[in-house]
Amino acid sequence: MSSSLLTGIMMDRPLLIRDILLHAERTCPDQEIVSVTGKGTYHRTTYGETFRRARKLANALEELNIRPGDRIATMAWNDYRHLEIYYAVACSGSVCHTINPRLTPEQITYIINHAEDSWLFTSINFMPLLETILPDIPNVKGFVILMDEEDGTITDLPRAIAYETLLAPASDKYEWPEFPETSASSLCYTSGTTGRPKGVLYSHRSTVLHTMMCNLSASIGLSEMDTVMPVVPMFHVNAWGVPYSAAMAGAKIVLPGPHMGNGELLQELIELEQVTVGFGVPTIWLALLHYLETSGKSVDSLIRIYTGGTASPRHLMDTFLRQYGVDTVHLWGMTELSPLGTLNQAEVRTDLSYDERMDLRCMQGRPAFGVEMKLKDDVGQTVPHDGKTPGFLYVRGYAVCRGYLGPVGDENETSAHSSHDKEGWLNTGDIATIDQQGYLRITDRAKDMIKSGGEWISSIELENLAMAHPDIVEAAAIAMPDKKWGERPLVIAVKKQGSTVIEQDLLNWYKDKLPGWMLPDKVVFVSELPHTATGKVVKSQLRSEIDRYLQNNHHTKGKSPEKKVHHSGLFM
Repeated sequence: MSSSLLTGIMMDRPLLIRDILLHAERTCPDQEIVSVTGKGTYHRTTYGETFRRARKLANALEELNIRPGDRIATMAWNDYRHLEIYYAVACSGSVCHTINPRLTPEQITYIINHAEDSWLFTSINFMPLLETILPDIPNVKGFVILMDEEDGTITDLPRAIAYETLLAPASDKYEWPEFPETSASSLCYTSGTTGRPKGVLYSHRSTVLHTMMCNLSASIGLSEMDTVMPVVPMFHVNAWGVPYSAAMAGAKIVLPGPHMGNGELLQELIELEQVTVGFGVPTIWLALLHYLETSGKSVDSLIRIYTGGTASPRHLMDTFLRQYGVDTVHLWGMTELSPLGTLNQAEVRTDLSYDERMDLRCMQGRPAFGVEMKLKDDVGQTVPHDGKTPGFLYVRGYAVCRGYLGPVGDENETSAHSSHDKEGWLNTGDIATIDQQGYLRITDRAKDMIKSGGEWISSIELENLAMAHPDIVEAAAIAMPDKKWGERPLVIAVKKQGSTVIEQDLLNWYKDKLPGWMLPDKVVFVSELPHTATGKVVKSQLRSEIDRYLQNNHHTKGKSPEKKVHHSGLFM
């Protein structure tokens, strides 16, 4: 027998998003897709009709002289039109570039120019923003407004056309092309919290593999029996891949439109459409939980919710499970990972007590198939996976980026290789531990760790303990300067409505739970915390204002008043 490897004789078909579309069209054309529109009405369609309209859009894109490889931007909510754009743009060979509309105008301008977007599809309510930055985005050739022709919205945007006007004359006959699976499919920029946003350019291959990873039964495992509600926005890392994984599985999709943070609407949607699975950041589920507790209503159809983006409070998971029978599954991922990295299915540990399983749920879970993880110390040496020793978290996998979108005008070049080690593993910027069973615990973002007297204090641990207090809705922990120790922890918290909890109460809450040197020195109450559009607390804004606040306020333990959040500052 020859020592050379033998080549298999199997068909070699490219992995293309087109095939997710065709599979759903063949196997579940009548499955429903429900959207809440900007007008608050419900729009109902099917996979079959969605993909018929996607063909019309693909033909319309050709009429606009849009070619393979062109970047087509969107600034839109979770609805049926955005879903059509996802598939029509990528499957015709162009690149769907979803833009987070809640970034600053300067960041949005930079992203549009860096990506060299040629056309931009936008919801009506983002037109004023685009009109403001129009002189600074000269390369955008035209705008498609996601509205009906009869809406008749007036805009100063050049070459603006209503979406339905664009689609109306187009044929619904279109042959989806075949091209290399490494071709770019979509583009998403990181939030830019440490410098300019960086572009992560997904391929058809990575997207299809990520979809398969999500739909394994040991992973998220959607099925045709599910009704799926992605509350995570479609402008953020492809809504965690749900538009693809739901279609591959044939699941019913419920899209909440611009009402993603409305607990009352979410409860109504879940009840009306019998939603079984939801995806969103903890802030979303806290809003839903608050509405359920104050209204006395229920979510009987809901089986499980997936949450990520930031650590999920233990009391959120415990309350949903005990009072409403809803299983909360902790996810961890990044834009750079497409985004699934790990998931926590603690319910499989039947050998543990309820409290032990709840402790386990607070971890980020084990890696999905296709994701590898390792830890390194600050000099690059491997850290053992013993569940105790922290290190910098590195990952690699089928759907992990090998770099970032490079110089303007050359989308095939990558930059910022300093984010990867010499073997090509991505440095996530997280500090973490991994135990012998593979469970990951994110200790903190490297930039969020508090270093006091040479010892590291986890902001996540302080936040989770604060949110375990029955009177605290949300909390953030940051470092404040200290002459003796360098830095000391400060907790910024949001009370439950009607609560009379004061600073000393929360400081006392910590005392029997942490060593003395880890205890926060101060607690400040605010009416709300600043969030990104994806639900993460904007700690950079907290840090930028806390020095001024502390200088201007004589802060006495036990007597901290609740501070209002104003447009000009948090601590006013």
